[in-house]
Amino acid sequence: MKNTFERNAFSITVVGLFVLLFVCASAAREKSKPRKSLDEYLERLSSTSAANAVPTSPGSLWTDQGQFANLASDYKARQVGDLVRILVVQSLQSENTGNVATDRSFKASSGIDALAGHIRTSGVQNIFSPRSSQTLQGKAQASSTSSLRTSLTGRIMAVLPGGNLVVEAEREIVMNNERQTILVRGVVRPGDLAPDNSVPSNAVANLELEVKGKGVVSEGTRPPNVFTRWLLRLVGF
Repeated sequence: MKNTFERNAFSITVVGLFVLLFVCASAAREKSKPRKSLDEYLERLSSTSAANAVPTSPGSLWTDQGQFANLASDYKARQVGDLVRILVVQSLQSENTGNVATDRSFKASSGIDALAGHIRTSGVQNIFSPRSSQTLQGKAQASSTSSLRTSLTGRIMAVLPGGNLVVEAEREIVMNNERQTILVRGVVRPGDLAPDNSVPSNAVANLELEVKGKGVVSEGTRPPNVFTRWLLRLVGF
């Protein structure tokens, strides 16, 4: 009994040391992670703008995608790199209800009412009398509701051969040790763009919407890992 207790205490001590080392390493890694600087941000934007630049021919004053290529067009986003505001209004509600009820019963009786002569049949009138009943009643109900309302400003990443626009918008918010990232991309028809270059999310084809969070809230709501579950099982909680 004493040896078993000592082995358990030793195992818990070793596990605790591993957990402490893991936490310290994670904290040091987060602390040593450099913060994004303004120079890196500007460099990333410059590389994007350079990649989306309109090619020109040497010695030519005309470009097919230039600002004066179509003087009759209105001021709408139509070229790669132009800004587009996406109004995300997504709501999903589903409900499923199921009911089942069955009732089945069986009853039989077998006996002898009379015999030849004056033989009494009072003792054999009810020889076999089986009975059975079966009842089933079940009810299930499931409902789910999700809603997201926000607006993001992104860029036109590509123009498809048919003229449709591939747009992408991303927003990253860091607040109170919580990092939240929202990513939206899809295909927009130029005619669906409003005069202020906005488009609702229900007019975006092949919509991809991703919301990710990392920080205090997500760490508190996510399930424990395998190592923590094993430790809790070992301790007995």
